[in-house]
Amino acid sequence: MKCWTFSGTCILACFLLYWLYGGISAFFLLCFATTCVLYHGEDQLVYCPDWPANSRVYVPAPSIFNLPYQSIYIRSGDGTMLHMFFISQPEDRAKKVPTLLFLHGNAGNVGHRLKNAVGLYHNIPCNILMLEYRGYGLSQGSPSEEGLHMDARAGIDYLSSRTDINTNEIIVFGRSLGGAVAINLATKPENSQRIWCLILENTFTSIPDVAALCFRLKFLQYLPLFLFKNKYLSILNIRSVTVPTLLISGLADKIVPPHMMQELYKNCKSSCKRILSISKGTHNETWCQPGYYKNICNFLNELRENPPVQVTSSHWQIDDI
Repeated sequence: MKCWTFSGTCILACFLLYWLYGGISAFFLLCFATTCVLYHGEDQLVYCPDWPANSRVYVPAPSIFNLPYQSIYIRSGDGTMLHMFFISQPEDRAKKVPTLLFLHGNAGNVGHRLKNAVGLYHNIPCNILMLEYRGYGLSQGSPSEEGLHMDARAGIDYLSSRTDINTNEIIVFGRSLGGAVAINLATKPENSQRIWCLILENTFTSIPDVAALCFRLKFLQYLPLFLFKNKYLSILNIRSVTVPTLLISGLADKIVPPHMMQELYKNCKSSCKRILSISKGTHNETWCQPGYYKNICNFLNELRENPPVQVTSSHWQIDDI
């Protein structure tokens, strides 16, 4: 009886241990599998090159707005072929105006930003290099954080190699995701020496912050960074930005809350920084609001008239005009 009692107790204990630790193991295995799926599926949430439909097939050309342009293909640092539009001012003016490297958001292609390019071309005025990241439009490859940073470097390398523009006045412009790419580009000393100024519009502090906002789960902000495939830690990177910087914040932006732009402004270490708040500016249409181009011109004119060390930080706001 003692033997059977002891054996039965051991068997019961084994079943209980198996049930307990097996359940825990199964739970952790499920968490691991879910994390892997979300990790690899994150690209589908961050990058939307196929939206709207046919964005990878048809890229509207600047000629539909009567803009003179060149369709250019270059190779990124790892050999990926990239497509770009170079929109140039007339030959007698091309060297007298700045050149803007346009880094777009997470969806569509550069053709979807042509109306904004028309405004920049005529109101600044400037030459414009509209770069399509890998996996977007007519560019090859698949998008990734490292890849997009590499593509931006290829873009500024290309502009620096041209002899028909004023390479002392290269503006790096980034909207939304493009703003995060622009900030990273400006943190590298070899690039910052070639950047005249940085213009950031409706961009975010980091992907973990955006994830917490989108899914309304605050704890996502505090997860270990290795769980995020794409990080874009602009709130940290901008602390290394020293080039003159204009931040344009649409106060009606429902995708990237304006407080993120305020945080970026506070953490920017440039001695010459401005933040322009536009009351009715939405995430993708801030450039449509009155005073948008005029204030960019004011910022550029101020840079020409005053060396950056003499310019202090300030805050502008455009209310209803």
